[in-house]
Amino acid sequence: MKSPKSPKSPKPSQPSRPDRVTPTPPPVDLREIAAAALARARRRTLALTGCLGDDELTAQHSPLMSPLVWDLAHIGNQEELWLVRRAGGRPALRPELDPLYDAFRHPRADRPALPLLGPDAAREYVGDVRKQTLDVLASADFGADGDPLLAGGFVFGMLAQHEQQHDETMLATHQLRAGPAVLDAPAPPAAGPDAAQLPREVPVPGGPFEMGTSTDPWALDNERPAHVVDVSAFWLDTVPVTNAAYLDFVADGGYADERWWTPEGWRHRQQAELTAPLFWRRDGDTWLRRRFGRIEPVPLDEPVLHVCWYEADAYARWAGRRLPTEAEWEKAARHDPTEGRSRRHPWGDADATPEHANLGQRHLRPAPAGAYPAGAAPCGARQLLGDVWEWTASDFTPYPGFAAFPYREYSEVFFGPEYKVLRGGAFGVDEVVARGTFRNWDLPIRRQIFAGFRTARDAAPGEVG
Repeated sequence: MKSPKSPKSPKPSQPSRPDRVTPTPPPVDLREIAAAALARARRRTLALTGCLGDDELTAQHSPLMSPLVWDLAHIGNQEELWLVRRAGGRPALRPELDPLYDAFRHPRADRPALPLLGPDAAREYVGDVRKQTLDVLASADFGADGDPLLAGGFVFGMLAQHEQQHDETMLATHQLRAGPAVLDAPAPPAAGPDAAQLPREVPVPGGPFEMGTSTDPWALDNERPAHVVDVSAFWLDTVPVTNAAYLDFVADGGYADERWWTPEGWRHRQQAELTAPLFWRRDGDTWLRRRFGRIEPVPLDEPVLHVCWYEADAYARWAGRRLPTEAEWEKAARHDPTEGRSRRHPWGDADATPEHANLGQRHLRPAPAGAYPAGAAPCGARQLLGDVWEWTASDFTPYPGFAAFPYREYSEVFFGPEYKVLRGGAFGVDEVVARGTFRNWDLPIRRQIFAGFRTARDAAPGEVG
């Protein structure tokens, strides 16, 4: 889920028509796959909004976030714009709503003052839109020679991903919300039986690999096109940095030592008065955290969560290491040296299952480091998909041959050094978003997102075969 930030929501403009590589032929059950992805997203949307009263749905729980009722109606508005009007060629249901739910027109901090639909009206609206969407789905032509929005079912995948990204945004709003817990989920699985014996780091051999994709029909424009990248040999943490490891940085005065911070990071650390990850506080000798309305001791074996890029970079410097580049991350996650190709996921091309990764909000926390041995990458690294978004060292830039599709505001307007790339997807990311090529991005100061990291180091000559 690039990060589920509203400004990247679709706009009701005519889509561009770049010369895209023809997607692989869709499976015969593509309509069922699209319907299931849309239904799964809607169940989650309604669960995240149905557990709160109207007063909490219309409140702004943080200036960083929209009122939950805005996200709810915005999801319906984008579905109407793209699936009902553009893909279906049907008349507008509620054209007067377009300006209200245009994310570029209204910053999040300003949205509570808008004449938004109330909770009941928003639910009725998204329900009406969905009925139209399913009619469009039943008769849509997914052939590659027709509308590029429909080829391979792209627009249905795009809107399923869009809704899931807003669901993750709403989950982050739940985390920022004050008050008693309203969400619940079982604990994630324990670490694998061999977790204690896992090496600190795994080698990733140097050489070329295929980054990105030109064949995944639901991949978004910034993941395209596939291109060859030559990566030097390096070492990568086997698992994400844990709370225990990060506490060593805190205890060693890492937040007070300017040596470990970039100049921009040090200024931000001082201005924001950062002393620990967001939602942490100290009680005597014990570190506690707030998690969806519950106060609990910080679990030492879980990946650290809610740290910004500057914090991740400072930890890596303190540890004598660095953040991996985006290309290094993707090579570690996807490249299979035995077969000489890039996989769709770390474990292969098969869809994610609960045995592979912590995804889909099945749990409300990361799994312990070393969990999900079935999801390991060929290099041996674990938990590359799921659990926490992972900051990388890379700025968000286009791939060679990039073409905006279906509109510039999805990716192109965000390219540049202001945004850092995250990879992998957190526990609140759905499988429709989580894949080895998916690119998330955010400002380096962001901490409310479900982000952690792992570190890397260069390999000495001859150290990695």
